[in-house]
Amino acid sequence: MKRFYKAATVGEVAGESDAPLFEILLDGRPVKTPGRNVLRLPTPALAKSIAAEWAAQDETVDPVSMPHLRLANAVLDGIAASRDEVVAGILRFGEHDALCYCAEHPPELVRRQRDAWDPLLAWAAQRYGARLNATAGLVHIDQPPESLAALRKAVAAQDDFALAALHMIASITGSLVLALAVAEGRIDAAQAFALSRIDEDYQAEKWGLDAEAQARAQRLARELGEAAAFIAAARA
Repeated sequence: MKRFYKAATVGEVAGESDAPLFEILLDGRPVKTPGRNVLRLPTPALAKSIAAEWAAQDETVDPVSMPHLRLANAVLDGIAASRDEVVAGILRFGEHDALCYCAEHPPELVRRQRDAWDPLLAWAAQRYGARLNATAGLVHIDQPPESLAALRKAVAAQDDFALAALHMIASITGSLVLALAVAEGRIDAAQAFALSRIDEDYQAEKWGLDAEAQARAQRLARELGEAAAFIAAARA
């Protein structure tokens, strides 16, 4: 779609509660989501971030280059109307959390993973009361029902905007524990990505880098960083 506006600005409107909401204005007209909802945001920081994405567009508007807009659209068109389904979808990453499945060999890789992952599993147990079972290999192990219930409570406590980013981070890393650690500020996006790729990085050390795999990793790292920034802006 060709760029049809000159200026992208932020406007403030009254919310249903005492807190104001913030709109993106294109030449003074409010932006709507694909579902025809007015794009109203909880913080000026998030609104400014999305306005900057609109302002950065060239002659053609490219939605792929607007990650915060796409996440906000997902919140207003989907998550707000189907929180229970979204929470359940995110929880599945806890049922099969990647941090619970370390390599069986070689010993050096096993050591790296356990040294990096065990402290975060311990953090999840302390922070949420979610003690997760860990194993070697890829054969599925069941997690304690009380631990999954604790994780569900932690996920459900997130606001709609955090849920959208949480789902993206868990999808990229394969780990709900890593996603919650980013959302809680326990680790940053770069740390989460590195922790999710210990196996891949170990293999790259042994056999060298594959250009296509490296490009994919860079894209995923960028998306994870954008999701973490979205959470921060939505809470600023």
